[in-house]
Amino acid sequence: MTVTALKPRPRARFYATAGLCLTIGFALLALGVWQLQRRVWKLDLIARIDQRIAATPVAPPGPADWTGITASRDAYRRLTGEGVLLAHRDTLVQAVTRLGAGFWVMTPLRTDAGFTILVNRGFVPADDAKSFESDVDTRVQVTGLLRMSEPKGGFLRSNDPASGRWYSRDVAAIARARGLGSVAPYFIDEEATPGVDYPAGGLTVVSLPNNHLIYALTWFSLAALAFGSVGVLIREEAMRRHGFRIDGAGSAPTHRGAEVGGTNLAAPSA
Repeated sequence: MTVTALKPRPRARFYATAGLCLTIGFALLALGVWQLQRRVWKLDLIARIDQRIAATPVAPPGPADWTGITASRDAYRRLTGEGVLLAHRDTLVQAVTRLGAGFWVMTPLRTDAGFTILVNRGFVPADDAKSFESDVDTRVQVTGLLRMSEPKGGFLRSNDPASGRWYSRDVAAIARARGLGSVAPYFIDEEATPGVDYPAGGLTVVSLPNNHLIYALTWFSLAALAFGSVGVLIREEAMRRHGFRIDGAGSAPTHRGAEVGGTNLAAPSA
């Protein structure tokens, strides 16, 4: 059996390794705390959105309020307004819903207050989407949820106004393509209308993932491993500096001066 003495590492390398592990550990710990803070924020946001969805609808924000509208404060507020849906200004935006593949029908509403809002009247099947486009100005009352504009396009697909291909409800781009002038920076997802199959409103999906607790536990676990590594380094260094020896097969350490198999392993005197 071969017995090998553990030699102390250079102090600089020991401190550098331990310092690196501590730095990583504290960084991971900070990430875990940050995720807990994010979880508190997310739970508060979900609660506020639930309150907005269940609240009594209010009038759509007018031009004086447009610059102050934000997703965190205003998304999913219930709105109700009256006006005229403008004929021949519809935009079909590709959509996939629980009813299948098809289009959202986006129609401009000229409100009684004098400004224009795009209204998502609802989902229509792809086969006969054109038949649901408005051909006459229609006076309506619209109730639904405030939604923020969706700039540029969908996943890996950009809107192509020139070809009439729309993959997202980009309010500003639709307004330019339809010659609507200034419009609200948001649109309204109209609620379902009793007795009306299509356009099918009320299909808004409110989904706010809240995985922050899982992320926090992951970061804390990794931090514990990093701090545990420091403990292992300190223990091993202490063994080295006290002259412990271990055999090559990884058996338990043997202190200087012990006997293994009848052989005295004490270090020779100087």
